[in-house]
Amino acid sequence: MTVITMDKQTTYKLGIIMNGVTGRMGTNQHLIRSICAIIKQGGVRLNDAEVIMPDPILIGRNEAKLAHLARQNDVERYSTDLDSALADPHNVIYFDSQTTGRRAPAVKKAIDAGKHVYCEKPTAVTTEAAYELYQYAKKAGVKQGVVQDKLWLPGLLKLKSLVDTGFFGEILSVRGEFGYWVYEGDVIAPQRPSWNYRKEDDGGMIIDMLCHWRYVIDNLFGNVRAVSCLGATHIKKRWDEQGKPYKCTADDSAYSTFELENGVVVHFNSSWAVRVRRDDLLTMQVDGTKGSAVAGLRDCVLQHYNETPRSIWNPDIDSPIDHFKNWTKVPAQQEYDNAFKIQWEMFLKHVVKDTPFRWTLLEGAKGVQLAEYGLKSWEERRWLELPELKP
Repeated sequence: MTVITMDKQTTYKLGIIMNGVTGRMGTNQHLIRSICAIIKQGGVRLNDAEVIMPDPILIGRNEAKLAHLARQNDVERYSTDLDSALADPHNVIYFDSQTTGRRAPAVKKAIDAGKHVYCEKPTAVTTEAAYELYQYAKKAGVKQGVVQDKLWLPGLLKLKSLVDTGFFGEILSVRGEFGYWVYEGDVIAPQRPSWNYRKEDDGGMIIDMLCHWRYVIDNLFGNVRAVSCLGATHIKKRWDEQGKPYKCTADDSAYSTFELENGVVVHFNSSWAVRVRRDDLLTMQVDGTKGSAVAGLRDCVLQHYNETPRSIWNPDIDSPIDHFKNWTKVPAQQEYDNAFKIQWEMFLKHVVKDTPFRWTLLEGAKGVQLAEYGLKSWEERRWLELPELKP
């Protein structure tokens, strides 16, 4: 970190090693919409006299890709030499968005170099490895964080406000629907990389999305106590980035039920082989004794107890009730920034000013745990209780 004081303003220029950002998520959400957006807005303003300014260095294995990405986004620094970047004292943060199997070893190397670490999830391929990574960072005394972006989506922020104000009364259940049709790649180009559908490359819906559902559920509704999960590989054959066919060895769909410590029942259907006929790519319906709400990525609608129609099931006639009526849109009571960018700004403040940041590698380990137990539940065809991962 370089500290510059000029005209009564102090700028904390933070070198950030960004490893693996040539991938779709790393490029779009972390580099362009987070770090570059923060730079363009003039940094993260702490107060009238202090600002944090990111100074990224792009790290990867393909120099040509790195150079192209750097030129496109006015980034001055890039390299294929991770060790040199770690040895530079100007670089104080290591960020990792590589494929899952490469993450834990690289994060450990960064911790050994004394860097604060922030990374995508899953943080590792097993609970044991993910929890060890948390303990490793804790013992080293570096600041640590894991991406939990969905907590700052506008729709979920609106939903969280309803939970916090007691709108639902007693929450009874939550139903989540997530996913869309990902093309196989033979005729129409697929929207996701091929490794997602190969178990040998750490792909799969369960390991991918149950990490998300863990932090969403824990933060909005209560801690997950137990899981029952059924996975499926509905599409058996796909075509890779070179147009070559390959066998799908990872699950592309997951049908999961979670029991929470407070008794709430949560069910999520997650699939890359489903066509969307709902309000959004992700919808969550929360039902409580006093009302219900349905949240998507950006919007949220609610129905109070007194607005709930008195439905009577009669399969012999068309329903006289339009069940899409009597729902009220929750207003936007604030401006909503990019969810990834919001958490990046919070982590940068945590590094410079030690402001609270509770989304540590322990939370990442909890996500891996739920995914691992989901896979085990599928294999053994039974409910599984989640043991506590202690801080």
